[in-house]
Amino acid sequence: MQESQRRAILRETFNTIADGYDGGALRFFASSAQGMGALLELRGDETVLDVACGTGHASVALARLLPRGRVTGVDFSAGMLDQARKKTTALGLSNVEFIERDMTALGFPSATFDVAVCAFGLFFVEDMRTQLAHIASVVKPGGTVMVTSYHEDHYFHPLRELMLARLERNGVAIPPQTWKNIGNERACVAMFDAAGLANPRVEARNVGYFLDGAERWWDVVWNAGFRRLVSQLSPAELDRFKQEHLREIEVLRTKDGLWLDVGVLCTLATRPAQ
Repeated sequence: MQESQRRAILRETFNTIADGYDGGALRFFASSAQGMGALLELRGDETVLDVACGTGHASVALARLLPRGRVTGVDFSAGMLDQARKKTTALGLSNVEFIERDMTALGFPSATFDVAVCAFGLFFVEDMRTQLAHIASVVKPGGTVMVTSYHEDHYFHPLRELMLARLERNGVAIPPQTWKNIGNERACVAMFDAAGLANPRVEARNVGYFLDGAERWWDVVWNAGFRRLVSQLSPAELDRFKQEHLREIEVLRTKDGLWLDVGVLCTLATRPAQ
């Protein structure tokens, strides 16, 4: 499949799931965004680019820390951006702008922003090193680039593995797990080094929580990037798959609920002075 076709499918997937993306089962997006500002040590007057901003979790979290600054969020999904705009309007944030644009062609002049962030988005392109360098190119020399990604040992484990194994048994081909290219601390540092960024460091944390039960796990599956995989099943196959999968997941439930393990790697570095 050509990269243009793959990205068109991704765009359609995110347009489809946009309405459910901010549901409670996926609240790790918002909680992980809350910690980004502290790591960036913002003064409050910076210009920030949020790449692949989705429904604006990072944009909102950072805009609140920028009383004299501004956030520009870009995403290629009109549906996700619609949700982001509704969110910032409801919160009364006037220092955020959202633009429909593919992150592979940002279209900003070199050295435009003080900071650029990309939350759970870099791994959606095949050539992550080139993409990271492209993001860095629109940051001022001495500015900061930050990327968040999943930790390979704590990415919805073991729920995700059980789901993928069952999908394979149902004849669904699992695509290469390219997100693993930045799935641990060493890989993140190596990626930032390869992109020409200086002094990369990684902050690892777990923002997981207990779900009420297996149905809430299905909310995660259905309202995130997994929808594209499970939708390859026919309606009858999908219904059977869901029931069988939720039964195997429900047995993992404890008195506290069903643990959603969400390990996050926050990598940040500096664009070298020219």
